[in-house]
Amino acid sequence: MWEGRLGLLFNPGQDICVDEQLVPFRGRCRFRQYIPNKPAKYGIKIWVACDVATSYAWKMQVYTGKQEGARPEVNQGRRVVLELTEELQGYGHTVSCDNFFTSYALAEELLRRKMALVGTIRRNKPNLLQTRQRAILSSVFAFTKTHTAVSYVPKRGRNVLLLSTKHREPSVVGTYSCRRKSSRWPLTLFYNILDVSAYNAFVLWVAVDPSWNERKKYRRRIFLEQLGQMMITPEMERRTHMPRTPSSAALVAEAQQGEDSGEPHGEEPGSSTTPKKRKSCKLCTVRKRCINTCIKCGIYICRAHTAHCCSNGCN
Repeated sequence: MWEGRLGLLFNPGQDICVDEQLVPFRGRCRFRQYIPNKPAKYGIKIWVACDVATSYAWKMQVYTGKQEGARPEVNQGRRVVLELTEELQGYGHTVSCDNFFTSYALAEELLRRKMALVGTIRRNKPNLLQTRQRAILSSVFAFTKTHTAVSYVPKRGRNVLLLSTKHREPSVVGTYSCRRKSSRWPLTLFYNILDVSAYNAFVLWVAVDPSWNERKKYRRRIFLEQLGQMMITPEMERRTHMPRTPSSAALVAEAQQGEDSGEPHGEEPGSSTTPKKRKSCKLCTVRKRCINTCIKCGIYICRAHTAHCCSNGCN
């Protein structure tokens, strides 16, 4: 249901990227994957199709592994790309992917669907050019009416192979470029859903209002902070029991007092001002130095006792 709404809220641009995401997870899960070249190495693998211009996650698919007793899947990368881009056929999109997905058969099928493919090819494919006695930074091209293949040697013993059905000239080489911890896998996927949803919401917001904080450097961070405040403030205002931790209790009390007064918390009795010197909190049983004072009586109070100051009596 959540995954189906991703494509309804956004129309991707001309360029689409298909790749795998490994959500870090080391707990017990039947389809947990081990990928040694990933930073996390262990986790839950998700196939993702993203819009290149905005990085919007347009389509996602959780890989649940091979079924028991079933034969190993052949041409898995081809199947994944075709399934994730099925709704885009006929619109002339360009799909970019790495050597796990790229193949000549995939390029042929995407051409039949009026889509282009750009990606690297694995070196173990048959009938590919060898790198022996090839000069460093040299390139060898092969052309057909619909395909362009490039063999590029960036350093000794290294051969980068590219296949494209979009480019008709060697310019493809100049633009090529190489990307809460829980023991329960459903919770891990839920955290990832929150991350993807928050970023997609940021992309949609900027698309609707491009001038929003356009001069700020960290627009995404500002958006996430405001989004979080708007989501948690109504819940904190309705809360009847205070949290156990002092910092959380102070935040809840501040939100509830702001709701009752309709004014900033710092202007009400029981809130605090900031003097220059540090002194011990008058309401703490242990010595705790602070710089906040009660506006009404002027005694020093820490954040944990800000909500209780003067309302229950400071003395």
